Amino acid sequence: MSSTDFSSVSPTHAQRAQGARWLRASLDDGLLREVALVSGAMLAYFTIRNVTAGAPAEAFANGDRIVDFERWLGIDWEDGVQGVIAGRDALVTLANWIYIWGHWPVILSSAVALHIWRRDRYYLLRNTLFISGGIGFLFFAFFPAAPPRLLEMGLVDTVSNQSHAYRALQPPGLTNQYASFPSLHVGWNLAVGIVLLLSTTHLAVRAFAVLSPAAMMFAVVATANHYVVDIAGGATVVLVGLAGAHFIQKRRSVPTATLADDEPAVPVDHPRRRPTPVLRRSPRREPALRPPRRGATQPDPCRS
Repeated sequence: MSSTDFSSVSPTHAQRAQGARWLRASLDDGLLREVALVSGAMLAYFTIRNVTAGAPAEAFANGDRIVDFERWLGIDWEDGVQGVIAGRDALVTLANWIYIWGHWPVILSSAVALHIWRRDRYYLLRNTLFISGGIGFLFFAFFPAAPPRLLEMGLVDTVSNQSHAYRALQPPGLTNQYASFPSLHVGWNLAVGIVLLLSTTHLAVRAFAVLSPAAMMFAVVATANHYVVDIAGGATVVLVGLAGAHFIQKRRSVPTATLADDEPAVPVDHPRRRPTPVLRRSPRREPALRPPRRGATQPDPCRS
């Protein structure tokens, strides 16, 4: 290929300058701060999950309680769900990939897109993850539960047996083996889906927002990493976090104008409130007396 061909596909000076301006604007607009904040939160998430790991005996006892509770409700579907993919390598690989690559990559890429195009929705998602993560830590600390793959339920840990990518995304030293309830895997994908539905009318994005949490619900049970009850727990925790994030966003929003005028809404007793101007009408001037015109008939003062 000639040098001319290379120059035709290489970015022009204007394109490079535009990219540099976008990068500087993003850094000035708080992107670097958000990257540091989210990175610190992720590190704290994995660290706290490891620190809050409960005793194995208590975790296995709580796992048995969850199984008994599901049997009482008639929703002990773990064996049947894994039976859908058992013996089918393609389906096993698909479930593993959804569980691994459909979680953190989806959350982070969605957060970046929202930060660029819908900043208000980005803050809603970020605060939802922070609040629900804090609630999840309390459950991990005070209600440790062994997942189905560790109990004697005849289920197979498909992720550990047939995939090594998960160990790269979440090193064993930073994972809590007894953090089954609630399932933040499902909950946080649900949070992303809800925020995306609120942020766009694009059909493909809205379809992804619905299918992503639904696929994760299937994958966490099919891979024997969560119980059915864990899904309900994760969804409930995230809905609470979403309500809290919405409350925070609503409290921080300041009205900029009223419907009556274009002025900011200021309380009546505010010390800096400008007084309402009073329009004063100028006094009415009486018409000046004019002398009678020549030739005009003068009224007779003796006539009544």
